[in-house]
Amino acid sequence: MTVRVTPKGGRDAVDGWARDEAGQPVLKLRVSSAPSDGQANAAVIALLAKALGVPKSAVRIASGETSRVKRLELDGVEDSDIARAFGTEP
Repeated sequence: MTVRVTPKGGRDAVDGWARDEAGQPVLKLRVSSAPSDGQANAAVIALLAKALGVPKSAVRIASGETSRVKRLELDGVEDSDIARAFGTEP
């Protein structure tokens, strides 16, 4: 899964999701800290773990830890779980 992070003030939230050209899910998140900040990585992991109902240890940032685009690895999470947590794609 790929996550596009937009830093914004206020609460961390999911802005929606779609599929990339390869058919993989891409989530758009806004976080209250800068994307290059380690706190942003923690916010992304916490937000996804809570929404998907999995432990934080099941969500790992595989690459892009200092950029606005992060690639995640999710243990035991299927596309249907993502759709259930975040709604259907646009």
